[in-house]
Amino acid sequence: MQVKPIKTEQDHERVLKTIERLWGAPEATPKGDLLDVLITLAEAYERIHHPIDVPDPLAAIRFRLDQQGKDYTSLIGIIGHRTRVYEVMRGDRPLSLDMIRRLHQRLQIPAEVLIKPSKTRRSKPRVA
Repeated sequence: MQVKPIKTEQDHERVLKTIERLWGAPEATPKGDLLDVLITLAEAYERIHHPIDVPDPLAAIRFRLDQQGKDYTSLIGIIGHRTRVYEVMRGDRPLSLDMIRRLHQRLQIPAEVLIKPSKTRRSKPRVA
């Protein structure tokens, strides 16, 4: 196979099929080297044409709690007292910088996920 840049979806599909065919090729062999190059090209193309959006911070917290078999009560002391935990997890109150730091340190959630504004934040009705 001649290695060329991936410019179209058809090129991308062709490369993915070749990667699948070469998967498991031993390293430091011509097929293994070709596999490494094609994976690099496919990743570069996907980063530009199929970006993955950072998840919602509250969804990320829920996911991590679910992974660990925990519930919201385990956030007491990380986010604050019980009422504060429920305000945050309902979307009524944004995460503060200190909350983000503690969630990052204790639950190992990437900070770039936690600083993103939550989509589940409730908007308060305007008072006329």
